[in-house]
Formats: sequence, structure tokens, C-alpha cells
Amino acid sequence: MSKENSIKILLDKRRKAGNLRSLSLTEQQLIDFSSNDYLGLARSEDLKRRITQAYLNQSSKNGSTGSRLLTGNSHLVIETESFLTNHFGFDNSLLFSSGYMANMAFFSAVPQKGDTIIYDELAHACIKDGMRLSFAKRMPFKHNSIEDLKLKLAQAEGSVYVACESVYSMDGDMAPLKEFAKICQEYQANLIVDEAHSTGIWGINGQGLVHELNLQEEVFAVVHTFGKAMGIHGASISGNNELKDFLINYSRPFIYTTAPSDFEIISIQTAFDYLAQQPNRQANLFHKINIFDKTLENESPSAIKTIQIGGNTKTKRIALQLQEAGFDVRPILSPTVKEGSERLRICIHTYNTEEEIISLAHQIKKMLS
Repeated sequence: MSKENSIKILLDKRRKAGNLRSLSLTEQQLIDFSSNDYLGLARSEDLKRRITQAYLNQSSKNGSTGSRLLTGNSHLVIETESFLTNHFGFDNSLLFSSGYMANMAFFSAVPQKGDTIIYDELAHACIKDGMRLSFAKRMPFKHNSIEDLKLKLAQAEGSVYVACESVYSMDGDMAPLKEFAKICQEYQANLIVDEAHSTGIWGINGQGLVHELNLQEEVFAVVHTFGKAMGIHGASISGNNELKDFLINYSRPFIYTTAPSDFEIISIQTAFDYLAQQPNRQANLFHKINIFDKTLENESPSAIKTIQIGGNTKTKRIALQLQEAGFDVRPILSPTVKEGSERLRICIHTYNTEEEIISLAHQIKKMLS
């Protein structure tokens, strides 16, 4: 069979299952309940002006011109990593172009042959993709299950790494980080926390849940992503000095990729500085979350809300009805989530009005009744 035919067969299989992915333009006229711009920083004209002005004030190149180890390093990068180190409360930090690349960099390099990675079964694809490039043994544990984590830790070999997310992107629920940290200390395991959906939202000036819970001493590494609540792009890994040195020397996604541009680097510190001057943004978001929860009798503490429907066809149909009613709500279909757990994923933002939130909640109630 030719490669063209095998590709066609796989695409047809997706088409018949009702889960063929395609690119579509963002529907600007709809009320945004789907993006990860929780704090409204991505759409902030004020932040855009500040980033642009900071960039123009720098004597900067358009591009970084190479990897960090060749021509892509600069005082600007070093200063920003120093800022992030202090901000997140760790010994050191290393910048990456995205959260996906940061997780790939860590899990493909740090766990070695003879080691064990124990990961939450609902961990993001980038964590799992990074693990596939590692020679370490891999074991999933049941989502947020303390008992199953203990069971897997008892079976682990070599250096042990436990991977979880602080807030899960598809369900919006939160990991029991304090309990996980305590268990990892008991078993001498290294806890790695992906803060993609908590960076900017929790902690003073967006330092994240690990910092808010004062767990820096118990956590081996934290991945922070800036392309969601912070409204820009990029990511970092924070940990001890040896971890940074190891990643610089052994992590292929770091060694062989072009460094971020000056514009990307400037955007990071400018966004955090801006958030520090906007102390009400986080409180405003939690107020809006509370309105949705009360109206729809939901108890998830994060900005991510899910309404499980089941079945790709039905889930897409309800999402389309909500879009026709003016709400940009997207369906999450299998295989992104397990078959039978297809759902609507709803994101609450600071710029959603109380009326819009209540109206959406009532519309969902009506459609599901």
C-alpha cells in the first residue's frame, strides 16, 4: 500500500468517527468562552503598548540568530531568567519557547535508563511525548489518586520522578499538591509540577500554586507557561542549579533549538510587571468563576469548566447550538479525551460580563434539560 493510500485511510477513519480535526478562524463576533486568555492580558491594548515600547527602547535584533549555546544568548535572556528565578522562588530558571518544549526538554533528558517516571494518567500530551523519548520506565497512576500513587511508588526503581499538573486543562480540577509533595518526600521521589493553567492566576503576582502553597523546597521542578493567563508566549523550567546545568548540557530540545527572540523575552518580564500593577485582575477572575459556579451549581475552583456530554456527534451539536446563541464554546472530542467522556470546555475570563456568564449557564441548563 502506498503511503498516500495509508494516509487517506487514516483520515477517512477520523472522518467517519466524527473527530477529524481542521483549522478554523477565531469567531471574533462570538463571546469568548474558549480561549486560555483567563486574565485578558492577550487582548490588553495597554500591555501591548508597554511591550512594544520596551522593545523599541532596546537595541534588539529581529531574531536571536541561533541556539543559546551558539549566538542566541544575551544579557536580556540572563536578566529575565534571573527575574523568573526570584519570582517563582527557586535556585534557577531556564527559558523555553513553549510549555510543550519545556516538558519535552525535561522528560526526554532528566530521567535516565533504570529510573522511573510515575505520571498522572490525565497528564498533558507534551509530558507523555517527552517520556516516550526517555529510556526510563513509565507508569501512570489514577488521576489525583494518592493511594494509587503510593502503590506505584512502591514499585518504582532507580531515581523516581512524579509528574502532575497543578490545574488540569481538560477537567479544570486541581492536583492535591501538598499531599503529593509529602508522599514524594517520604519515598524520596522528585515531584515535577506543570503550572500551565495556574501561572498568572494563583500566587502573588501570578507566581503559581506551588509558590502559593509554599512548596518550593518539596518540588524538584516547576514548568511555567506564559501563553495562557499571561497572554504572551514562552515558558520556563525552575529548579536547582544542577538541573539547569544538566538541561543545558543534555537536553536536546534546548541544545538544538533556536533561542527566543528579544521581543518574546521582553514580553515575559513586561507582562509580569504589568500584572503586578493590576492587583484586582486575579480577584476579578475568581469573582467571575464564582458567578458561573453558583448559577450552574459547579464546584470547580479553576477558570476551566467542563460539561460532559458523551459522544462526538452530540457534543459537537450542542457546542454548535451555543455558538449559534452567540457563545464561543468548543467541543472536546475523542481521541483528545477518552471515548465516552466528550465534553464542552468552557473558560471563564475577566472580560466576560456577569450577564454573559449567567446567560451562558442558563443556556447550558436549558439544552441539557
